[in-house]
Amino acid sequence: MNEFATIDIVVFVSYCLLIVSLGLWVSRDKKGHQKNAEDYFLASKSLPWWAIGASLIAANISAEQFIGMSGSGFAIGLAIASYEWMAALTLLIVGKYFLPIFIEKKLYTIPEFVEKRYSTNLKTILAVFWIGLFVFVNLTSVLYLGAKALDTIVGNGDGSILITSIIGLALFAAAYSLWGGLSAVAWTDVVQVVLLVFGGFITTYIALDQLTPEGGFFRGLSHLAEVVPEKFSMILSKGEIITPNGEDAWLDLPGLGVLIGGLWVANLYYWGFNQYIIQRTLAAKSLKESQKGIAFAAFLKLLIPLIVVVPGIIAYVMNLDANGVLNSASVDPTFINPEDGEIVNDNAAPWLIKSFVPAGLKGLVLAALAAAIVSSLASMLNSTATIFTMDIYRPYFNKNATDKQTVTVGRITAAVALIIAVSIAPLLRNLGQAFQFIQEYTGVVSPGILAVFITGLFWKRATNNAAIWGVICSVPIAMYFKIAPEGWSDAAIFLDLPFMDQMLYTSLLSIAIILVISHIEGKGRDDEKAIPLSGKLFETPPAFNISAVIIMILLVFLYAFFW
Repeated sequence: MNEFATIDIVVFVSYCLLIVSLGLWVSRDKKGHQKNAEDYFLASKSLPWWAIGASLIAANISAEQFIGMSGSGFAIGLAIASYEWMAALTLLIVGKYFLPIFIEKKLYTIPEFVEKRYSTNLKTILAVFWIGLFVFVNLTSVLYLGAKALDTIVGNGDGSILITSIIGLALFAAAYSLWGGLSAVAWTDVVQVVLLVFGGFITTYIALDQLTPEGGFFRGLSHLAEVVPEKFSMILSKGEIITPNGEDAWLDLPGLGVLIGGLWVANLYYWGFNQYIIQRTLAAKSLKESQKGIAFAAFLKLLIPLIVVVPGIIAYVMNLDANGVLNSASVDPTFINPEDGEIVNDNAAPWLIKSFVPAGLKGLVLAALAAAIVSSLASMLNSTATIFTMDIYRPYFNKNATDKQTVTVGRITAAVALIIAVSIAPLLRNLGQAFQFIQEYTGVVSPGILAVFITGLFWKRATNNAAIWGVICSVPIAMYFKIAPEGWSDAAIFLDLPFMDQMLYTSLLSIAIILVISHIEGKGRDDEKAIPLSGKLFETPPAFNISAVIIMILLVFLYAFFW
């Protein structure tokens, strides 16, 4: 077991100082220019395409992926990579069909679009919802998973440094993001995405090299495919893969339903209407620059499974017994939950890093993990501050707020959100596959939100009342699919469906509610706030079009090869 050496500490601390210094430097007040709202929340609308693409990936790839998705790779295999590969196609759709409307409307926040298309009431409802989601789900889960990884890698995995790690990660993110705003977040992301990709590849390479006596990256990949070919199936059948804890993986990734079903709900919601993701695209120099950044991010998404999914499969193979079976006796003690004896899938990546990455490189890999965690925390904090300040504070508390007051409130909001998240994070324990857990319970609310936006963007007859009823009804619809009363689970009135199918049906039913109420209320007329659409609005530059074609060809190849 490789210990955490002095050189690792030096490398890690040097990285921390570099990021904080860079964040404070790029966001400094220029001579004679005091930071205003556009500077703080939208980086002065000055981001180039490569910074946008890097920042999108850095905001997205966090402990949820490095730890949670590696855990799902351990339990399920490459099939979980659909979240990454289908995200590449989703990004292209967002760049071509959503961004032109958002940028033409000169938005600061996604709830602001709701106000322009529907009403202030619905905007406020959704703004409060998003703030709650960021603080109580996103920030807390990233802090907990990141701290859990540090506890495993640096500590003994017994929770002894869990609280210290949570506080340390929070202070790290706060050190530059609270003061610098989106400029600090986006420009440090450029450095952090390079580090997290490089650090992730180091872990994958070293782990693959350990798989065979001869060593070697490609020999390791070949060995994986020979030993566990089922782990490289992208489209799962019922019963094809049973997770270490005895569950059918098909319930998480239901075959073709992944490609043509509920995964589209999760991805379109996340990449198209998620404030902390879309905010950096709104900060572009121009629409074309933003679209090029989206295409760059889509290319990077094709590479991500190699650094966040494959390590989980490697850890699975390394813990098989002599008969090729994984059980509580064969796995390293790190994987066993002392409370119930269950196998903890999400310890896959931390175990690989602690066990096989040598001194010196371990500090670099740990810095890459911290980069993934801190960049996402910083993005979430900035977006929470943006929504509260622009959608709640300004309209309801101080309509005439100065730029200085606005920025100050933004900083205070981010600080309060972080304190709440730090307080709650230690309570998140025994999540099993954390990535799947987060996806499933976010899926209770995302279908209704997606229905509101899709109809608002592309159906001129959608009315405000219909949208409100659609989003309100979506939650009980989702809960109907998810939770049956005790003893009623076999009753014909309840359906036993994979959660992806639940999301799809919830979204379709929510859209149907909006269509019906809009038709009754509007009597077939266009809504007065309908968005005028034209073919010219959706024209994209050659660089985006060429990139889109190449990405789609690569996606077809990947799915054909791993089908």
